[in-house]
Amino acid sequence: MVIKRHSAQDAGESIPAVAFAAPAGRPAGVEVLTLTELRERADACALAVPHRPDFHHLLVVDEGRLRHTVDFRKYELSVNDWMWVRPGQVHHFGNLSGVEGRLVLFESGFLDPATAAAARLEDWFGPAVHHPEGEQARAVDCALRHLHQEFGALRGLPLEVHIEVLRHLLAVLVLRASRMSAPAGGGEARGGAGAVRGEGEGRAPDGDGVCEASETFLRFRDAVERGFTRSRRVEDYARQLGYSPRTLSRATAAATGVGAKEFIDRRVVLEAKRLLAHGDQTAARIAVRLGFADAANFAKFFQHRTGSTPISFRTEVRGPA
Repeated sequence: MVIKRHSAQDAGESIPAVAFAAPAGRPAGVEVLTLTELRERADACALAVPHRPDFHHLLVVDEGRLRHTVDFRKYELSVNDWMWVRPGQVHHFGNLSGVEGRLVLFESGFLDPATAAAARLEDWFGPAVHHPEGEQARAVDCALRHLHQEFGALRGLPLEVHIEVLRHLLAVLVLRASRMSAPAGGGEARGGAGAVRGEGEGRAPDGDGVCEASETFLRFRDAVERGFTRSRRVEDYARQLGYSPRTLSRATAAATGVGAKEFIDRRVVLEAKRLLAHGDQTAARIAVRLGFADAANFAKFFQHRTGSTPISFRTEVRGPA
């Protein structure tokens, strides 16, 4: 992994972007390591700082308890709990001492399109934590062990064949992992708690635990992800996608439990929280970045949605300057 700053258009934002970088002599696109290896390689302080990777983290705890925060939601994982952090999510590790586990890092493009679609790799708001049991737990653990073993086997196969073996084994793992059941309680591991407010405001916009979603909703969700800084109007997305606003609202409510307008607003609030909590831009700069006419309109929107002004939220999360 390599920590780098965002591009010039993101100047002023302090959320470090993390790009995938394969270890020397290893194939690009995927890496399998233990938490012990992660501790030995990475600076604990860097891991504890909120960062935004552009690749997937798939982690299972084998021993101890791990605290992890993903987009303002705190989780406490125990043995056999799995966590899946998607590209673009802001997260950071808690204290890794006394915790053992295995971690798979991979870029979405490493897998073939059919596998990516079947495993819903594009579902950036999927459940973060899973607790598989019984045969389901054994199957996903077996897939990880096979992948881990092959990742360390650099001899015996030509490099191009080795890479294809890794690609297929990773496909098995993510297909298994994508079908794991999320634990009760909105996707949090046992003992987890909402990080900023008790009502789960920091959750992904479409809610945890959604296993299936209609093609209409998936198209709408992707369009919102691309355009939420330009438009918060359901009518604009309906026109762009060729649906009626009512159809989008029905599909979104069926998949997430909230209407289309609420879904858009939650996505805007999440990004606002990320920028306020982890960046140094003024509320006025954030307002422009998120498509508001001015800071006053942004402050009114944010307070209505969260019960707090942008500055009060920043102070609450980061403490007084």
